[in-house]
Amino acid sequence: MSCIILQCPNDGLKLVRAGEELQCKNGHVWEIVNSIPRFVKGTDNYAAAFGVQWQVWRKTQLDSYTGLRISYERARRCLGEELWRQLSSPQPCDVLEAGCGAGRFTEVLLNTPLTHVFSVDYTSAVDANQDNCPQDDSHRIFQADINCLPFASRQFDLVFCLGVIQHTPCPEETIAKLYDSVKPGGALVLDHYNFSIRNLTKIGWLLRPLLKRMPSEKRLTYTRRLVDIFLPLHRAVSHVWLFQIILSRVSPIVTYYHAYPELNDRLQYEWALLDTHDSLTDWYKHFRSKNQIKRILTNLGAVDIEVAYGGNGVEARCRRPLESVGPYL
Repeated sequence: MSCIILQCPNDGLKLVRAGEELQCKNGHVWEIVNSIPRFVKGTDNYAAAFGVQWQVWRKTQLDSYTGLRISYERARRCLGEELWRQLSSPQPCDVLEAGCGAGRFTEVLLNTPLTHVFSVDYTSAVDANQDNCPQDDSHRIFQADINCLPFASRQFDLVFCLGVIQHTPCPEETIAKLYDSVKPGGALVLDHYNFSIRNLTKIGWLLRPLLKRMPSEKRLTYTRRLVDIFLPLHRAVSHVWLFQIILSRVSPIVTYYHAYPELNDRLQYEWALLDTHDSLTDWYKHFRSKNQIKRILTNLGAVDIEVAYGGNGVEARCRRPLESVGPYL
């Protein structure tokens, strides 16, 4: 395993292991539970619903479970061919996977040679990740806030963050924190929701303020009821484009009959449950345009910036210059 430096997220001091705890000289203590260092106190935080969903649907989006290459293709597209070749080269590469969830991209990253993956999530999803992608010399898992990471700055060859930033309190702050983890010459890869009429006109906007405040069991129950009601309708019109468009405006659920027709009926149901829960229970849901994401990265001093619309919204990658120039003023 590579020598990534751990530090106390409260004060930046070196951490020392003492039994099943990590401690710093200022007396901050962090538990190690299920072989995972826990830099989060308690379970009641803005991302808790994600932890629940990744426990319930821990294998749903894994390529190893679906037998397809949906996660692989998304990860490779966002990385771009140059970074993908870098991951696939014999040169060791330290990767910070921020917001790892249950591990849909973890397993993709771990399938590249000599890649050391440090998977971080704010929630109990780390336990699902541990189940799907057990820790070993190439993989370490941490429960931590990506805005308060337990790593020294500028250590990672690649910081990889998909499906996460739009759900944090302040995307600009989150991107800056992630960029701070990139070593000189290293890369940052991210995506973000973008503004669209489709996203802003779905009926789910009326239900989300209610569902996201419910206890976890009720959220799961109501998600399942909605999917049980609306998914058969989506399936019935899945081959009629106009009817799909009309139904999508009044249906509160997320479906993949159009995007991933190769998913069988069982997987269509699981994906609908998972992403409907995801879309109706997230505490924060931000949107940024391609130009806004590019401006954020430019202001941080990034170079080789590539930003495009695709996937769930905006997909971007950039590098930290070898001679860091810092943020532009």
